[in-house]
Amino acid sequence: MEEKVKVAYICVHNSCRSQMAEALTKLYASDIIEAYSAGTETKPEINKDAVEIIGDLYGVDMTKEQKSKLLTEIPPVDIVVTMGCNVECPYFPSKHREDWGLEDPTGKSREEFVKTARTIEEKVKDLRDRIVSGDLKI
Repeated sequence: MEEKVKVAYICVHNSCRSQMAEALTKLYASDIIEAYSAGTETKPEINKDAVEIIGDLYGVDMTKEQKSKLLTEIPPVDIVVTMGCNVECPYFPSKHREDWGLEDPTGKSREEFVKTARTIEEKVKDLRDRIVSGDLKI
């Protein structure tokens, strides 16, 4: 693969699920995917529980390289993944779009954050595999 596939994980606030997806994509698929996360609004910082869970489970410190970003702050992408906004998901142009339908764990138990992180890990690996196999036409 000559150029990396650009993937944007988007939701409204860009502070939790989309940030976890960006971090896990960088961990598991940085050889073929250039990952971004963004939203239509931002928070002053990434969700502390998400930072803690990704650090504990995967040894990744999201605060080192990531921050809450607006859609206008990321480049054009090939694939958009919405997290499951439960409202109107933000629009961002792409060649392929899919929604992962994840519930926001914000304000919930540690177990819910772990469950969300593990689900995102599975979905990131599946996305990577579909890109590599050519099953995902972009």
